[in-house]
Amino acid sequence: MTGTPATTGGFDFNRPTIIALLYLGAFLVAITTFVGVIFAYLWRQEPHEDWEDSHLRWHVRTFWMGLGLCVLAAVGTLLTLGIGAFIFFPLVAIWFAVRTIKALLAAQKRAPIPNVETWLF
Repeated sequence: MTGTPATTGGFDFNRPTIIALLYLGAFLVAITTFVGVIFAYLWRQEPHEDWEDSHLRWHVRTFWMGLGLCVLAAVGTLLTLGIGAFIFFPLVAIWFAVRTIKALLAAQKRAPIPNVETWLF
């Protein structure tokens, strides 16, 4: 589906925005991240606008990289006898929030994410 005009004002609840909001909701209720990645996988299979493709890939990659980083943070916490929890998990949370907010802002502009394959931002 192409050709949908960009919104002129207000908040646009497009698919990538919904996923980003679910990801940010994970800071309150963790299960929303899983709901968000399920939506991302389902919506990748449906017809969507061209700019949404990079967002859906970005959100799927953010989920899996975040999960991997959480596992590494847990191992780091065990190796540092718990002290690492105060360093590793906040860093993962900041990384996750920055990637999600970047996607949310781009989704509001209906702009694609330029470098989907990056590990950073």
